[in-house]
Amino acid sequence: MTNKWIWKPLTDEEISTSNDLIAELKLAPVVGRLLVKRGIRTADEARHFFSPKLEDLHDPFLMKDMDKAVERINKALGKKENILVYGDYDVDGTTAVSLVYKFLRQSGCSDHQLHYYIPDRNDDGYGVSKQGIDRAHELGVKLIIVLDCGIKAIEEIAYAKSLGIDFIVCDHHTPDGVLPDAVAVLDPKRSDNTYPFGELSGCGIGFKLMQAFAINNNIRMRRLYSLLDLVAVSIASDVVSTLGENRILAYFGLQQLNRNPSPGLRGIINICNLANEEIDMSSIVFKIGPMINASGRMMDGKKTVDLLISRDIEEAEEKCLEIVQYNEQRRELDKKITREAVRFMEDFKPHKKYKIIVIHKPEWHKGVIGIVASRLAEQYARPVVVLSGEGDKVSGSARSYGGFDMYHAIEHCRDLLTNFGGHPYAAGLTLSEDKVEEFTERIQHYAEENVYAKQFNPEIEIDAVLSLVEITKSLHKNLQKMGPFGPDNPKPIFMTRFLFDTGTSKAVGKNGEHIKLEMTDSPQMFQVKSGIAYGLSSHISYIKSYRPFSICYTVEENDYYGTSSIQILVKDIKHEDNFSA
Repeated sequence: MTNKWIWKPLTDEEISTSNDLIAELKLAPVVGRLLVKRGIRTADEARHFFSPKLEDLHDPFLMKDMDKAVERINKALGKKENILVYGDYDVDGTTAVSLVYKFLRQSGCSDHQLHYYIPDRNDDGYGVSKQGIDRAHELGVKLIIVLDCGIKAIEEIAYAKSLGIDFIVCDHHTPDGVLPDAVAVLDPKRSDNTYPFGELSGCGIGFKLMQAFAINNNIRMRRLYSLLDLVAVSIASDVVSTLGENRILAYFGLQQLNRNPSPGLRGIINICNLANEEIDMSSIVFKIGPMINASGRMMDGKKTVDLLISRDIEEAEEKCLEIVQYNEQRRELDKKITREAVRFMEDFKPHKKYKIIVIHKPEWHKGVIGIVASRLAEQYARPVVVLSGEGDKVSGSARSYGGFDMYHAIEHCRDLLTNFGGHPYAAGLTLSEDKVEEFTERIQHYAEENVYAKQFNPEIEIDAVLSLVEITKSLHKNLQKMGPFGPDNPKPIFMTRFLFDTGTSKAVGKNGEHIKLEMTDSPQMFQVKSGIAYGLSSHISYIKSYRPFSICYTVEENDYYGTSSIQILVKDIKHEDNFSA
């Protein structure tokens, strides 16, 4: 698949602004240019960007209903009512439940009074279930705090109210026109929102609730800040913005994760062999997050919370062994179902006929269809919906491609669905089997009218053009200050043109699918840099012919047996013989 490289040079005005930043803050020139590209125009803004401060967090009471939520928690604690903390089974939901549960426990709520519930994918389905409410009723619960779901649980919350159970909803998904009849609905995406930042994770909403509770009860904020490692994990795993308030939360959450993580997260860090590494957002996305997700995907998300609220490392490491087993099962299922899905794609080629792919196999495991949807979307450059289950319990995971708003596409078919929710880039749904065919036809028709051909052309946005001499340890150190990286603040991608093989580049990997590059930008080889190009071995014969080529890449640090060096991680290669951005 050919990627289109997008590079927009700075305007004269932007160059002038970046030069001012470079001079005042003594920055590397490329860093000044990168700041301007991220909308930073003044030295003050740059200082806030480089050095986030916890005191810059917004007042939690700016959020609609926050005062009502805190008042209800205080009432529950004063009357010694039983409280249930309820959350979704993914990383965001389980970290949110763990954070709220741990903070209430630290604040004097007894284990007898405090309970938690994670729904089962098969028995409960997504979100708040009547089964979960019945369990709360059995426990004598009078207040449920629901996190990372609940914004559409109109009927379920009404049912709870009939049993004398109040709800506080903490959600970050888009609500419908009618809000549930809860004591408080904390969601910055509600239409009458008064909160200045709308991109918090579900765990982030839970953090704001506990921040407000701490302020109201004169609890030292340091105690709450010690739980920011959970918030950082949720921000990275749920792919929410890494600017604004999330940047502050992620910045200090990563510090906590690296310096003094909670026993549960320390256990996962040890299992993932990250104990001696600097943990960043990528470490969470590719290692910590999937491990946390494993039990929820394999039907027992409660095990994740059991681990995350562990009181000591011995207890955590014991519980980690169960999570590892779940993760191994998840990997095997993932491989098997992905192979079956790709075989279907190759046999029937729906990506050649439709602008959105819908694939259904009743026996596929619900816990891994989201991963499979992501793989298919990337491989076939199409939005994808993967469905599993039968009867009245067909579940779907949807993943976007090329900026297509998957949430609105599914919302267009809402009258066919039992339930749905999510974001523009990832969503979930449930429906009955007799509605699958009509759903498929309708969402494909919607895609025909709303997906544009250019969305199928994968693009790589170039942040700046560099020469090899500019790629140094000093540059890498400056770039690291721009983290944490993620949505809205991606890791910078650079372009270097007219490179040549030094004669030692070669295909590597088990099947020779990668390239170990040794390249120079001059015949005299004044500058020689190393790079790795994963999955790009189709370019090796061209490169070995000593013809010029261009690369786009990120600048990474490679620590090999204690020796640190700068490595170029190549995202794509173009031949100068027919170069086009």
